[in-house]
Amino acid sequence: MRRNRNNRSSGIGGQAVLEGVMMKNKDDYAVAIRKPNGEIEVEVDVFRGCMPDSKIIKLPFIRGVFNFVDSLRLGIKTLNYSASFYEDEEAQETKIDKTLDKVSGGRSESILMGITTIFSIALAVGIFILLPYFLSSLLSVYVRNESLQAIIEGAIRILIFLAYVAGISLMKDIRRLYQYHGAEHKCINCIEKGRPLTVHNVLRSSRIHKRCGTSFLFFVMFVSIVLFFFIRVQNPALKIVLRILLIPVIAGISYEIIRLAGRSDNIFIRIISAPGMLLQRLTTKEPDESMVEVAMKSVEAVFDWKAYLKETFGYEVDDSWMVDDSSLEEEDENDI
Repeated sequence: MRRNRNNRSSGIGGQAVLEGVMMKNKDDYAVAIRKPNGEIEVEVDVFRGCMPDSKIIKLPFIRGVFNFVDSLRLGIKTLNYSASFYEDEEAQETKIDKTLDKVSGGRSESILMGITTIFSIALAVGIFILLPYFLSSLLSVYVRNESLQAIIEGAIRILIFLAYVAGISLMKDIRRLYQYHGAEHKCINCIEKGRPLTVHNVLRSSRIHKRCGTSFLFFVMFVSIVLFFFIRVQNPALKIVLRILLIPVIAGISYEIIRLAGRSDNIFIRIISAPGMLLQRLTTKEPDESMVEVAMKSVEAVFDWKAYLKETFGYEVDDSWMVDDSSLEEEDENDI
């Protein structure tokens, strides 16, 4: 049976964690981890996020800000969970841990996660927002044109981001993380192409996806260049304040763009999505079968892909569909 090659958004997303994959469907999420003994551990939980019952956070452009913060919080939480399987078994709770747990009334983990989230955002702002500004300002003696200086600042920002992504990819542990990232994308692409979720079908699917966080970060870079180009002030201190205050605006706009990219396939969307998808060739690597198996467990824990295929593509999956289909073409990563 020949299936429609156009992707149909499933609404699920996820991220790679240490030796595993997290998948999220609405408020439910699952983390599947390949433990040191080779077994796969799957944990399913609910993540409500910031102000889950508020209508304000569902408004366009505003929702992107809260979604970004929630994604960061959940990402840190699931990364810590995956790392717990590989911690030194002899490691004991320190006096600081005990004191913090006592003072916080047993909420030390949530407090530490909040602190880590704030620190992560501050570090990202410093490296990718403020540092490019300071570096470009050093050229103000030679570059008098403000428009050109804004473009140079944006170019420096992108170069720093590319250098960071390429640099950490050289680390062995990060490379494995990128392989699990590829497994996550391949699973989502597999079912969104209307294919039964089997190891064979997943391996044949693309590791590139329009809704990837890598593409979101590229949109953040691009939107920041446009906003900083048109919104200007003369005072250096106000320039710094302006860049910080515009971060929620940048995140909100970027979220709406990537949301549109995940639901549309016209030529304009393909053009603006191309750089981010090209960048995913650095942040995703081809996984092996064992990694795909972990990603599939995570998907199946929170998403009924058989019901999705029936509702979206109009056919039921029985045992015959679960046999590896050698007639399937390998997906062209340029045709996402």
